Amino acid sequence: MREAKAAEVVRLRKGRAKLDQATLDEFFVRPDPGDPRLTSRVQGLDEHGRRVETAVVTERPLTLYLNRQEIVTMMTIGDHPDYLAVGYLLNQNMLLPDDEIVAVDHDEELEVVVVRTRRETDYEEKLQKKIRTSGCAQGTVFGDLMERFEEIRLSDEARLHTNWLYSLTRKINSAPSLYLEAGAIHGCVLCQGERPLIYMEDVGRHNAVDKIAGYMLLNGIAPHDKIFYTTGRLTSEMVIKTVQMEIPILVSRSGFTAWGVDLARQANLTLIGRARGRRFVALSGEERIIYDAEAEGEEEAPHLQRKGARGDDS
Repeated sequence: MREAKAAEVVRLRKGRAKLDQATLDEFFVRPDPGDPRLTSRVQGLDEHGRRVETAVVTERPLTLYLNRQEIVTMMTIGDHPDYLAVGYLLNQNMLLPDDEIVAVDHDEELEVVVVRTRRETDYEEKLQKKIRTSGCAQGTVFGDLMERFEEIRLSDEARLHTNWLYSLTRKINSAPSLYLEAGAIHGCVLCQGERPLIYMEDVGRHNAVDKIAGYMLLNGIAPHDKIFYTTGRLTSEMVIKTVQMEIPILVSRSGFTAWGVDLARQANLTLIGRARGRRFVALSGEERIIYDAEAEGEEEAPHLQRKGARGDDS
């Protein structure tokens, strides 16, 4: 009897391993916590005065040029500089959706990325109007960020099934990530149905958003039936960028800001926050939600919880 029980445990573990790999294979792109460029090992003391070694996320500058014009220097973990550069310019309305990008050149040693377009560009006046964002690793946006916001009409056909939401949060929180390896980082995920497609992380959530925007543009991914998931707060910047990307549904495990809610309602963006386990709060665009799963169920395992699940809306 004991041998049979042990064999059943082994069978279940093997089945779970296959399921986990199948889930990981759903991602087009996902974090690589094993990349030695993204973390460093440092020594310190714990609460008992014992010497410990821990992983910390790297942070490096990246200066972005559009053609011959310097635009901004960003602090980033340094992965996917091409997607970050293109997405940043797109979300700042410096790249138009129909612009032809002829090259994206990254010099790792000089910490510079240059996006080259067929169209001649000159944003000297626009660069004078800078706004610091509310995110960590403070980002910079420019004063006319809202210039397209009121013109965008989000898809009325998009839907979010609650069983998709519960499945997505489990898959995303279980995937290997820099957050689970070292913390001090935000993640954003582009999803379709219950499948997570593109998972990006960075020290600022604005960078993670821009990486996804850049990937979508360079790979021709349509936004109209997608769901955007973030670990960070639902601020005005997050809402504006999601609307500019024309994604109709935005989900976070953290909380809201008042202006973020106001803008979401103005754009009829489906805005869902505090999505932890089987709990969530929707404050805008509720008509896209289909309640097809039991709201009661198991909570997140403690080792998979991020700060937002422990009452810290960061």
